[in-house]
Amino acid sequence: MRFVYLIAALFLASLNLRPVITSVSPLLRTIQDSLGMSGAEASLLTSLPVLCMGFFAPAAVKLSNRLSIERTIAYCLLLIGLATAARYYAYSAWLMLLTAFLAGAGIAVIGPLLSGFIKKNFSNPSAIVGVYSMAMVVGAALGSGLSVSLQNALGHSWQASAASWSLLAVIALLLWWRPVKKTPARAEAAAISSVPTNPAGGFKLPLKNKRAWLLTSFFGMMAFMFYSLTAWLPPIVQEQGYDKHTAGMILTLFTLIQIPVSFLLPILVSRFQHRVVWLVGCAAMELAGLLLTQLHVTPWLTCIFLGIGAGGLFPMALMLPIDESASMDEANALSAMTQSGGYIFASLGPLSVGFIHDITGGFPPALFGLMIVVVIMILIQLKIGNRKIRTVRSEDAPLLSNNR
Repeated sequence: MRFVYLIAALFLASLNLRPVITSVSPLLRTIQDSLGMSGAEASLLTSLPVLCMGFFAPAAVKLSNRLSIERTIAYCLLLIGLATAARYYAYSAWLMLLTAFLAGAGIAVIGPLLSGFIKKNFSNPSAIVGVYSMAMVVGAALGSGLSVSLQNALGHSWQASAASWSLLAVIALLLWWRPVKKTPARAEAAAISSVPTNPAGGFKLPLKNKRAWLLTSFFGMMAFMFYSLTAWLPPIVQEQGYDKHTAGMILTLFTLIQIPVSFLLPILVSRFQHRVVWLVGCAAMELAGLLLTQLHVTPWLTCIFLGIGAGGLFPMALMLPIDESASMDEANALSAMTQSGGYIFASLGPLSVGFIHDITGGFPPALFGLMIVVVIMILIQLKIGNRKIRTVRSEDAPLLSNNR
């Protein structure tokens, strides 16, 4: 029963990490017209949370050392919920941008801590990462797929549609608030003391570790590709002569493919290991998809390759810091570093594609640039994929074996 509770808490928390971003995209034109926002201001509604995910991720380490993982996650879920709910009253551009900033800060802290939560509570964390990554993809798909329908159902109010996603945070808090209220300070201290910690009082970001920088570079390139494709895949399809509806359906397929892939791939990696094969294989799928766009192959086939590649690389990027750490604190610190630097770099992806398109007047040069990014990512994967998955010691993961 305890195992089911932990899985449910992990799934619901992860589900909150993307809708506040993806729910804006289908309503962006409506929001822009309603609030009188320029194109640059409107783009901040999606790029600002991603930047926050980079800049605020290091705060996860200090907050978890001070408050514990469970408390920090609960408070950040509350922040995301309040920021999202405030969009119901968003009748000015500055308030919408403020909600994006606050929600992005909450997402930034929760992301690395869920890696530490997995490391702390499960004896086979690599397999459990699939729940984490799948929930994030599901949340992203729900946000982008249902926002317009919610707007129509809620009196054609985009504010009500945007604010309705706060219900996900309310549901998650029903599970996460329990450890906050029920865990006594003495029990927390005992739990923390049972996990290896830094004698100086918690792990710091491993900024002097070369391998940590390789992991950060891989995460950044993975996210760079994901956000570039998410932002520009429909315009790329339209430039090939397809209509707006078809382009939207292809983006939906691109997202839906990632759901089963992001769930199953961590299980396969945990079962068969040889993670360099899985890393390079997923990157090769992305490379093949980009090549097919250059050859003007039907975009339905292209998005399948791209979806499998993106859906596989994302959970692998989440899994690596967990596999290469020996404790919850170390997983928190390494995840914070990879996500901080990675998301800052990733925020440049959509901007770079748009900039190259504006200069050249077409997408082929930008797609060629993305292929270069994937090739460099493969070279990094050959460096980071040669380490075997670490076996978690029993004192680091006490719950799975005793609380089924």
